[in-house]
Amino acid sequence: MGISQTLSNALSGLTAASRMAEVVASNTANALTEGYARREVSLGAQMVGRQGAGVRVLSVDRIVNETLRSDLRLSEAATRNASLRYDFLSTFEARIGTPEDASSLSSKFAQFEASLVEAGSRPESEARLATVLDSARAVTDHLNALSAHLQDSRMTADRQIAAQVDTLNTALSQVDELNATILAGKAAGHDTNALKDQRQTLVDQISSIVPIRQAARENDQIALFTTGGAVLLEGNPVEIGFTSTGIITPDMTYVGGTLSGLTLNGNAVSIDEGRFLGGGSLGALFTIRDTLAPDQQIQIDALSRDLIERVNNPAIDPTLSGGTAGLFTDDGGPLDPLDPLDETGLAGRIAINPLADPEQGGALSLLRDGFGAASPGPVSNAENLFALASAFTTPSAPSSGNFGSSRHSSAELFASFLSQVTSDRQRNEATQTYAKTRYDTLKEQALADGVDTDHEMQKLLQIEELYSANARVIQTADALIKQLLEI
Repeated sequence: MGISQTLSNALSGLTAASRMAEVVASNTANALTEGYARREVSLGAQMVGRQGAGVRVLSVDRIVNETLRSDLRLSEAATRNASLRYDFLSTFEARIGTPEDASSLSSKFAQFEASLVEAGSRPESEARLATVLDSARAVTDHLNALSAHLQDSRMTADRQIAAQVDTLNTALSQVDELNATILAGKAAGHDTNALKDQRQTLVDQISSIVPIRQAARENDQIALFTTGGAVLLEGNPVEIGFTSTGIITPDMTYVGGTLSGLTLNGNAVSIDEGRFLGGGSLGALFTIRDTLAPDQQIQIDALSRDLIERVNNPAIDPTLSGGTAGLFTDDGGPLDPLDPLDETGLAGRIAINPLADPEQGGALSLLRDGFGAASPGPVSNAENLFALASAFTTPSAPSSGNFGSSRHSSAELFASFLSQVTSDRQRNEATQTYAKTRYDTLKEQALADGVDTDHEMQKLLQIEELYSANARVIQTADALIKQLLEI
């Protein structure tokens, strides 16, 4: 081997060592950078003709476990889906309140029942009658607030759907642009790893909204498909459409055409959780808007109807006649029992009868005398008050809602409602815990495949030794050349 060939070999070694040091520095600097994939330098023999001429850098490769990365993306989507469902139910459960909480719905109803008994013991007491009215109003106000909260939750979900659809469209367009940039960069011989990191971050962002599968294509291109079978990116990105609704009322539904669904390139697609775009945060938001919140609305509407029907009964208040409402009303009037649509949103309209409210020009004495009484009765007559108390404690089957066919007192019905919400919350909590545990485990595995700074420092020491060895070869060759020139 001649001196010139020795110099060439050593110089190629220095070049390779320098490139390896750059990669180690990049790995160490980006150890905590989200989406960064560890790099490794691939080396090969450099040939001139059939003679070895040192070493050359073949490539700088991103080290990514695509199977693990795919599982991690799907796990994150499932976690976000379960978390949104759990958050909705836990918040709604807190709004209802537990029985030991004095401000809970069941506690307020218990206070109302107790006030009826107390008023019956002294029917002439205006103060006790006022307590009955105030405690009844506390129950209706709580039901009104629950109904308003459900509609707020639906509107919030609707706005978040619109925001996530915008995010999806933007991210898909950016992935498509990066595909083109990576293709051009590879054709020009440029390092495109940073672009691939950026693309991977966008894919992860998309997958948290809609769980997807990533498919490799030629020339480092990728295609994206949802786990439900929808094509999001194959050559060109799809355009996802959605129209947000400003105000949502209990009667508005997707099935009824008053709420928007999703479109892909202008074609309507199913928004069911198990279909094309379900499984991630987007699917959970549709579930909250179109299933979870409406289902709870049905239950509180049924509770409200039960309260109204118990007091709008001539057997309880003989003074009532057709078209006259009792203590609880549908926005001040009677409820039409023959119109099932009249019940939709009833929890938001239930109110105490203004005829008994002095603030609305009514008289408290109607609580004692009956709401159809033409004139005041004896102040000592507690019959109507005790009849009202008995109406709520007498078991009966609710006319609507998902409470089964069993007979319940009003208090038992309120307890059954809270129990159902708590059971739903606990089931979703278990699902969330499982999804979160799985995600955390996969995340740890992914981090283990990432940058290990200790390993990188050890590698840097080896690179320094390689660099030093090649430098000594050059120094030796330089000394030999000088000696030859001095001869």
